[in-house]
Amino acid sequence: MATTTDPAAGSGTRTDKGIADTFLPADAHRDEPRFPLRTIVMGLVGSVLVLIASFGAAGVLVHDPILSDGPLAWVRFGHGKVLMTGLLYLGFGLVVWAWIRLGRYVLAGRVGTRPVVIAALSWMAPLMVAPPLFTRDVYSYLGQGAQLLHGLDPYAYGPRALETLPMVVENVHPLWQTTPAPYGPLFLWISQSVVGVTGDNVIAGVIVMRVVLLAGLAALLWALPRLVRKLGGNLPVTMWLAVASPMMVIHLVGGPHNDLLMVGLLAVGVLAALERKHVTSIVLVTIGMLIKPTAAIALPFLVWIWANHMPADKSLFRRFVSAVTPSLGIFGAVFVAGTWVSLGSFNLGWVGGLSAPQIIVNWLNFPSGVGEAVHTLVKTVVDVPPGPFIDVARSIGWLVLAAIVVRQWWLARNGDENNTIFRMGVALLTVAIFAPPTLPWYLTWGFVILSLFRWKREHLAAVVGISVFLVLVYYPTGEQSLYHWLFIIGVVAASLYAAASLLRPDPLGLVSAWRKEDPRSRDVRNPELPLSSPTSRARR
Repeated sequence: MATTTDPAAGSGTRTDKGIADTFLPADAHRDEPRFPLRTIVMGLVGSVLVLIASFGAAGVLVHDPILSDGPLAWVRFGHGKVLMTGLLYLGFGLVVWAWIRLGRYVLAGRVGTRPVVIAALSWMAPLMVAPPLFTRDVYSYLGQGAQLLHGLDPYAYGPRALETLPMVVENVHPLWQTTPAPYGPLFLWISQSVVGVTGDNVIAGVIVMRVVLLAGLAALLWALPRLVRKLGGNLPVTMWLAVASPMMVIHLVGGPHNDLLMVGLLAVGVLAALERKHVTSIVLVTIGMLIKPTAAIALPFLVWIWANHMPADKSLFRRFVSAVTPSLGIFGAVFVAGTWVSLGSFNLGWVGGLSAPQIIVNWLNFPSGVGEAVHTLVKTVVDVPPGPFIDVARSIGWLVLAAIVVRQWWLARNGDENNTIFRMGVALLTVAIFAPPTLPWYLTWGFVILSLFRWKREHLAAVVGISVFLVLVYYPTGEQSLYHWLFIIGVVAASLYAAASLLRPDPLGLVSAWRKEDPRSRDVRNPELPLSSPTSRARR
């Protein structure tokens, strides 16, 4: 995940001189407005299409009180659902196309931060009232909140054990009906509060949950500009990558997912550490951990920042001890108080609940994928179950993960803030890839932190492809498509095309080929030049 400057070298020297010339001919569109209205409207149209189609093709209710018995019930079944699914993918394609166009403008220096934020918010707005997109996790959030609301321990029982609020419970994915909650106690308290307001009205519950989770987006919009100024990144690129991407628009907001709230707290906590507000930093990131435990990965890196803000006349070891001691005290106090306030007791059942998601097995998680691949090879010789292969691969994966994270933490000790935050991002990304399970939106943990630095265009193109892939590997209904190989081939092709499109509009020359076949598009004095060519205009 290279950047155009070494993160360990501070803000560094700008190395993107001439980037506009890479994306634009010398005489092309210099007078174009700096507010890309058509691009933003394109994404907005796509988002509206996603909204319309979602009522038939997304994570709809088992018994929809609005559509089930009405004249539009046909959109949820048979040909109607197929039509809605196609329309949803069309809308998603427009959102991605608009995002890539916006990215080209950003990299060419033709738009600033404000248009990127306006675009992102415009594309998110229609999805606020859509059924869950590419996931059904929000129904689990509501089910677990309902358990807590009615006195049933969500860390001991799955939502199916709850006899009240049947509309909430029946919409929880079958995989999670009997599975204890894997989330932090503070998030369960938030879910309980949402269900306390919306009751058995699941539609209202989904919408209110989205509104609550937008606090994480607000935190990002506040913290990212300040972080970029300190770390030497490019703010429009950061906002384009972290806020306007399909990972944010479709997964974290359209999902929705509680990762949004966690990364928002993480970003503000990192900013507090850089501003030498270390107590506040540890408090905020610990609160983020009480939302989703992954935030804990950042805490050891924040200790290094605190240690290196201490007087340099002390040894590194003494500074580390002086930083880690209060950090542990603050963490312990917030952890105990947050757990007690959220659950009404010091219930540590949620720690054991962290293993619950490991029942998900797919090749998106790197060790699980290796285990499945080895099992497939062995099975050609002898018929054996896949379980042992996956278990062994995951065990090795945990060792590799621990080694990488510890190494990143140790290499962050040298006192350079840029280096420390960069390695924190690498550690978060590594956890998302190696710790089972790997779900597509998990990669936002590292992407948000790494977006603060300068990126090479080729690496940004790779992120475009990865982002598109990570949305499409799940169906809009929330079921995974990872073993539908013909579909995955199409997903890979679409992702590669999207990645190439960031670096070169129309990378396959499809538009150019169409123009060459149309005699009206030729310059009569030079049939090789289309009328829209800058060279053709200059010759006139």
